[in-house]
Amino acid sequence: MPTTLSWVATALNPETIPASLGFVESFRFSDSSSFVLGERRQVFSHRTNKGKSQKLSCCSMSSTSTPSSLITSPTAGEEKAAAAVSSEQRVNSVVLKQAALVSERLRSKANLEVKPDIVLPGTLSLLSDAYDRCGEVCAEYAKTFYLGTLLMTPERRRAIWAIYVWCRRTDELVDGPNASHITPTALDRWGSRLEELFQGRPFDMFDAALSDTVVKFPVDIQPFKDMIEGMRMDLKKSRYKNFDELYLYCYYVAGTVGLMSVPVMGIAPDSQATTESVYNAALALGIANQLTNILRDVGEDARRGRIYLPQDELAQAGLSDDDIFAGKVTDRWRFFMKNQIRRARMFFNEAEKGVTELNAASRWPVWASLLLYRQILDEIEANGYDNFTRRAYVSKVKKLASLPIAYTKSLTAPAPASSPLIKARPNQTR
Repeated sequence: MPTTLSWVATALNPETIPASLGFVESFRFSDSSSFVLGERRQVFSHRTNKGKSQKLSCCSMSSTSTPSSLITSPTAGEEKAAAAVSSEQRVNSVVLKQAALVSERLRSKANLEVKPDIVLPGTLSLLSDAYDRCGEVCAEYAKTFYLGTLLMTPERRRAIWAIYVWCRRTDELVDGPNASHITPTALDRWGSRLEELFQGRPFDMFDAALSDTVVKFPVDIQPFKDMIEGMRMDLKKSRYKNFDELYLYCYYVAGTVGLMSVPVMGIAPDSQATTESVYNAALALGIANQLTNILRDVGEDARRGRIYLPQDELAQAGLSDDDIFAGKVTDRWRFFMKNQIRRARMFFNEAEKGVTELNAASRWPVWASLLLYRQILDEIEANGYDNFTRRAYVSKVKKLASLPIAYTKSLTAPAPASSPLIKARPNQTR
């Protein structure tokens, strides 16, 4: 199941996800546990956390050069303890930590656009080239969203491009043309590489852009690590026994993008909403988009042996895996789909509450994403709930018609203090 680049870039091509990112020329494998990404050999000079400059060659991740993963498998005791906590509670704890981190860091900074330290001659141009390349990738694969980012400040849009590219590259590991060769060890190395770029040691130009972004903005590593965990789930799990399990998966592969992006997009200065509530709205949009992906792609996923639907709810509707693989639209299936679509729309409604609270320059692309992706649910209904043989997509005419609506909504001021999004909290800092 492809990652939904929610909150960042689902507005572009909601009906199709390209088979290849285009900027990675090849995945070369020497065995099942080591790989090299790309063939570009540009060398970057990038600051370490101590302000020193160090040269980095492009992206080698072989077993001889990359440290072992910092991600470890949970013990039996840890798994038992985690089972006692619902997915919503687990995700909420991450949201609270991310919101607290942003509040803490912003207390010591005048604004989000923090000026970079002095860099060595020539390196600023290389970093600018890295951001430009990220922008090119975004423009190629996410045209509508890319146009929306042009309304942001230069610092914000470059940072969003860098996050977008990292998410797409991560998604390609398990959904790209070489996904069959990816192993848990390979994802461990990708996680180690993530740790390195957060410490100021990027492997290539795209990593360099993200490494610079996390220095300038209060972006935390946890959502990035969680997204990799979502990729790991796709390697070992093809069924979800209930919505609690599915919710956690949706957070990993899509909700995380909202947590990555809010620190960059920023909260409106006149917003009265708590930081936590805005993060929760970003999370809701990610969940809504991924649920929409799942409902749209039932037939496609079934042909790959995957069913991303709550098993207990299927059983309650009198359906089984065999019914999914048979791909017949019945009254039971229509009843089941109506409930699934109703749930996805509830998450979209929750997401709407937070979009207005974002910085004014960041709202338009998010509104476009929300409105366009939500229309996929309408198309599933229009197709008579046949998501086995018919792929629901939003026509270009409908997309174009939605963009001015999204722009108009982006002009709406943040909610007043009486809004249900607002939670009284004295001396709150965002």
